[in-house]
Amino acid sequence: MRMVNLRAPYNARRLAFALAVILLLGFLLLPSQLQGVFQQLGSPVGWILSWPLRAVASVRDGIADLWTGYAALQGVEEENRQLRKELEYLQGQNSQLREAAAATERLTALLEFKAQVLPSMIAAQVIGRDTGNWYRTIILNKGESDGLEPDMGVITAVGVVGRIVKTTAATSVVLLATDPNNAIAGLIQRTRDEGIVEGTTQGLAHLKYIPLLSSARTGDRVVTSGLVGGFPRGLAIGTITRIDKEEGALFQSAELTPEVDANRVEEVLVIQSPYVPTEGERLGAPSVKPKS
Repeated sequence: MRMVNLRAPYNARRLAFALAVILLLGFLLLPSQLQGVFQQLGSPVGWILSWPLRAVASVRDGIADLWTGYAALQGVEEENRQLRKELEYLQGQNSQLREAAAATERLTALLEFKAQVLPSMIAAQVIGRDTGNWYRTIILNKGESDGLEPDMGVITAVGVVGRIVKTTAATSVVLLATDPNNAIAGLIQRTRDEGIVEGTTQGLAHLKYIPLLSSARTGDRVVTSGLVGGFPRGLAIGTITRIDKEEGALFQSAELTPEVDANRVEEVLVIQSPYVPTEGERLGAPSVKPKS
């Protein structure tokens, strides 16, 4: 009885499958080399098989290009992240330098003004604000230990800020010129008419008790008169924006736009002693040249 080898067809299938896998891997991994071999054969079969290999090579090259581009983009993205960090750091440094330069410029202007006008002044910084419904005040970082007392005038190089109303050992509370509870003796610079400047609930100011025959008009500047303690003559208070004449009233009044924006004040000068007008000022001679 003859034995039948059942494993022969199975081994043949395995061999054919292995050859197919090898050829497929060859097509995928070495398409350009195989394409050249088939083209060199010169046979129709070689020419026909070279076209799929070209497609495979094209796909492979495209995938390689995409991967190279992706890797390059990853590098660019990381570089951009580093550059953004450096830019943010430099912007922060620039902001700090600009702030320091602005503070230096403000302090220099204050010190120059102090030297030219009233040597008996002390510089202070604003460390707090209260512009609520009851009072409009700012808080300074100087107090009794620095020689500050209530009723001392507070100014900047631009004009009047207000008057100290309360002190502690290290701080002072300044009632702003725009507070309705504050009153400063004012003078219309052009007409020389005097009155009292008070704050308004809108954060502005108005000049009261202007003589009926005064020729005051919109655009006139109002300065301190120097007749009441706290301020010398000639410091800017504000500019007239409207004249009010009520029928039967004994005086006129005027609305003012304050010269100093108290919400932006950061450094001030305090007149260290309650100001006493000189005889020349009482007679009307100005002691301080108004700033233009």
